[in-house]
Amino acid sequence: MMRFRAKWLSFSAFAFDLCAVAVAWLSGYIIRFNGPVPEQFWQSGLHALAWVMIVYAVMFRGYGLYRGMWVFASLPDLLRIAKAVCVGALVVMIGAVLLQPSPVIPRSVLIVSPLLLFLVMGGSRALYRATKEFYRYGGLVGQGKPVLVLGAGTAGANLVRELKRSGQWRLVGLLDDDSVKQGREIYGYRVLGPIGDLQKIAAEVRAEHVIIAVPSASVEAHRRIATLCVRAGVKAMVLPALTHVTQGQAFLSRVRQVDLEDLLGREPVTIDSAHVERLLKNRVVMVTGAGGSIGSEMCRQILRFGPAQLVAFDVSEFSIYRLNEELREKFPDVAMVPVIGDVKDSLLLDQVLGRYRPGIVFHAAAYKHVPLMEETNAWQAIRNNVLGTYRVARAAIRHEVAHFVLISTDKAVNPTNVMGASKRLAEMVCSALQQGSRHTRFETVRFGNVLGSAGSVIPKFQEQIARGGPVTVTHPEITRFFMTIPEAAQLVLQASSMGHGGEIFVLDMGQPVRIADLAQDLIRLYGFNEEQIKVVFTGLRPGEKLYEELLADDEMTTRTPHPKLRIARARAVADHLIDELLPWLMQHRVPSDSEVRRDLRRWVPEYQPTSAPVLQDVSAAPVSRAK
Repeated sequence: MMRFRAKWLSFSAFAFDLCAVAVAWLSGYIIRFNGPVPEQFWQSGLHALAWVMIVYAVMFRGYGLYRGMWVFASLPDLLRIAKAVCVGALVVMIGAVLLQPSPVIPRSVLIVSPLLLFLVMGGSRALYRATKEFYRYGGLVGQGKPVLVLGAGTAGANLVRELKRSGQWRLVGLLDDDSVKQGREIYGYRVLGPIGDLQKIAAEVRAEHVIIAVPSASVEAHRRIATLCVRAGVKAMVLPALTHVTQGQAFLSRVRQVDLEDLLGREPVTIDSAHVERLLKNRVVMVTGAGGSIGSEMCRQILRFGPAQLVAFDVSEFSIYRLNEELREKFPDVAMVPVIGDVKDSLLLDQVLGRYRPGIVFHAAAYKHVPLMEETNAWQAIRNNVLGTYRVARAAIRHEVAHFVLISTDKAVNPTNVMGASKRLAEMVCSALQQGSRHTRFETVRFGNVLGSAGSVIPKFQEQIARGGPVTVTHPEITRFFMTIPEAAQLVLQASSMGHGGEIFVLDMGQPVRIADLAQDLIRLYGFNEEQIKVVFTGLRPGEKLYEELLADDEMTTRTPHPKLRIARARAVADHLIDELLPWLMQHRVPSDSEVRRDLRRWVPEYQPTSAPVLQDVSAAPVSRAK
């Protein structure tokens, strides 16, 4: 039944076009003689019409005018009509010259009739499509939610075409920073002004939703626009890069909500995959702290490069269980060995490394929560972060592991807290071990906060917003560096493939972000305002400083082939560091927090502990925007 209907529609369209040929041909004669046509010319024209219709019929079929449907008629269909009519007109002209009918066919008829035929065929299809769309979508117009489109380029124009048919959305206009486009119309919708006037224009047209349609713009431009949307109090959606749009896929189906990564505006990371693959392909790789945020992402990224085996080492049974289940499903062809253990357990480390013989070890196991490690747990931070690093590194040397990569932190630079000082001391331990190691290369990679990591500020803010607030920030001027977890993991792999031993790689963290601004943007991103969910300042916590650094004052950096990686030249480590440090780490007592801080000054001279401030509620303090 469907096939018969399709054939009938195709035949009807063909018959209509042949009728159009006749109408255009005879109309050409009427136009030529400006009214009544002389009898002899009319009879000649009717005789010629027979073979003219045959010529055009062959052209219409040859150019595939009936493969498409009129309801979806578009520019490609119009081009096919133009080709068929032009070639048909040329053949008719040649035929008129060769046949020499009496009286001859007027030249004006040979020119005017194809133009009329093109107008009738193209116009009828456009009218049919417009009528169908009116009946199909016309009743929906005015019922959807008002929306603005930001960007009047190609992507914005395509989005406008789809929004015209949407029952969910009612397009009220576009914004674009190009002054040439402002005031003009796209498919009947006006470009109302620049994107910078979003808040004013959105209020005027009462639009609470916007769609960002500038997929080819720079990351910085995307960040600016996304931040502008959030601070204007509108619900923003974004059309991703066009390179990710599947051919033929609707633009509107690709639109997604603006998220935190859009506000932070991180450039996408590209790594030298071939270089990293040479490091990891068909080799046994071990990751300590594999169940944590960074460790688990390291495992995911490593498995992309086809290692022979992955040894996932972590003290948390549940974390390893969850990681094991995930990776076995995603990478069934790679053998994964889940090991539950403490990085301070030398016997277990020797057993694991001796049995599986890894070629590279990524040491991500660490206690990293600053306030928790600052008071009551200071000695545990030292034992886990320093002694744990030493024992994993010594085991790597004993079993001739080729590469040992320490995951460090920006808090190790001029540390003001126990956690940062412990990581700096761990870096120094690796530097000291490198001096006496012949087979193992030691590299350190420093970076700042990662979005969504366990214990980080973002999940905390999200939980507080979900509870209805308030959102707690320690200080109005506190800033931090941020990057995504996959970005950090990829750059760690890139750095490890470039190291020759003893380097401290520093990741490009971009610009620091004010946490107060981040909190307020996140509140707006979830659809609330400052009256509904307040930001409360609680005072700096023990060991916390207003800003983080990536390089110590006495360090220099050198460039690497990768634009987001630099090498820090730290001060030299004493040859006898390990011999003097081990008795302190191995003492059979638990020093007090004050003793730990005092002794850390001996090993890490740049460590300047801060006194624990008295926490106070300063919620009345205004949040000033960064200029």
